[in-house]
Amino acid sequence: MTEPPVLDKIIKNVRVVSPHNDAVELCDLGIKDGKFAQIAPNISPDQGIEIIDAKNLLGFPGLVDAHMHIGIYQPLDQDAATESKAAAMGGVTTSLNYIRTGQYYLNKGGSYRDFFPEVLALSAGNFFVDYSYHIAPISSQHIEEIPLLFSEYGVTSFKIFMFYGGYGLHGLSDQQNLFLMINKEERYDFAHFEFIMRGITRLMAEHPEARDYISLSLHCEVAEILNAYTKIVQNDSSLTGLPAYSAARPPHSEGLAISIASYLAHETNCANINLLHLSSRKAIEAALTMQTAFPHIKFRREVTVGHLLLDVDTPNGTWAKVNPPIRPRADVEYLWQAVLNNQIDWIVSDHACCSAEQKRSGKDPNNIWLAKSGFGGTEYLLSGVLSEGSKRGMSYSQMAKLLSWKPSRRFGLLTKGDIAIGYDADLVLVDPHESFVVRAAESESQQGYTPFEGMELTGRVKSTFLRGNLIYENGQVIGSPTGRYLKRS
Repeated sequence: MTEPPVLDKIIKNVRVVSPHNDAVELCDLGIKDGKFAQIAPNISPDQGIEIIDAKNLLGFPGLVDAHMHIGIYQPLDQDAATESKAAAMGGVTTSLNYIRTGQYYLNKGGSYRDFFPEVLALSAGNFFVDYSYHIAPISSQHIEEIPLLFSEYGVTSFKIFMFYGGYGLHGLSDQQNLFLMINKEERYDFAHFEFIMRGITRLMAEHPEARDYISLSLHCEVAEILNAYTKIVQNDSSLTGLPAYSAARPPHSEGLAISIASYLAHETNCANINLLHLSSRKAIEAALTMQTAFPHIKFRREVTVGHLLLDVDTPNGTWAKVNPPIRPRADVEYLWQAVLNNQIDWIVSDHACCSAEQKRSGKDPNNIWLAKSGFGGTEYLLSGVLSEGSKRGMSYSQMAKLLSWKPSRRFGLLTKGDIAIGYDADLVLVDPHESFVVRAAESESQQGYTPFEGMELTGRVKSTFLRGNLIYENGQVIGSPTGRYLKRS
């Protein structure tokens, strides 16, 4: 008499990529109740209700895309559905999204006590992947709400947009309070950033059990430098397109902002600092200098797939406008060297779907100053890193570390980030040898274009599993949105 099956699903013949082991091992993966329950070379098919043959494809842990924006340019519920489909295409199974009050997003000010439940209501039932939110405290009231966000909603990660101190999302703004929808007497400035850090330090002291997972992320550019250089560059007719935009938001603005933020972290003993989307040699050098200066601060350094794949000469100019800007090739190669030197902690998409109609001026489509900032790219995150990283000798294990393991640890996603017993059965099957040409028309994103258009990448996502359920296969997103909100406290 045969034993009844004990596993819901067995995925056979997976070349398992581990963030902890350079060896790629051929294994079968047994899944029960959405978790990896057995990992062994030959699991008997009799033990599983459903059997899938992975045909010796590489199996990466589902990606944790730790920097996305949902609902910035489109209604949040609609954006959640289409852009999380794009995430599933790229092997992303966990989407961490930055959000704030003010213009764009829900176009509302006020308290997070009122705002965040609305975000969660618009999100529920619309994500095809698991998701959570990082929150930016914009007003002083929001600093007081940090403990509420932590205890009631499991929010452990927060953000400062340093350049909003005198700049809007797309350019100079002398109406900061209107843009951020805060009271006239409030200022979004260095003092406010300090008080956010003090609020987060208090939260860490009150919750020592969660201390390692509470962190503050910073977009590091200084508004005053941007303002001055933008005026200079706009008056220089020799510079246009992406080279002009890079010159208008120069790398030393990033370096200065990193230095200021790091000193404030030291002053406030805000121990866990994430330096986001470092785009240039000067930004990396500043970040490493600050790590040496303040060794007691646990800095993490992030780069995006856009800054690793694109440079100022990319043919898709205005489509690639983003903050901080796409940089010259020398900076791109410096970023790659930092990745290979283990000086970068994770790689993300910074996905912000901005439709073609919104992105460029209809009357002057090549005018970089009139274009909106941000673009999508979560669907190319794994393929982009796999394609370019492999050329540079990057191991699959290191890719898994930077795309899954390290962001999952930092942000308190303790059942994500690895193919290991007890972890969520989030898995992406990849053919590392299959090449394809990026075509926006083939993406699930509603964006309608991509700055990566025409780029040939080697390493194609074939299947994505979320908690053991197949959500993407061979170009098609499957089923209905089953993504869950991840409460992290």
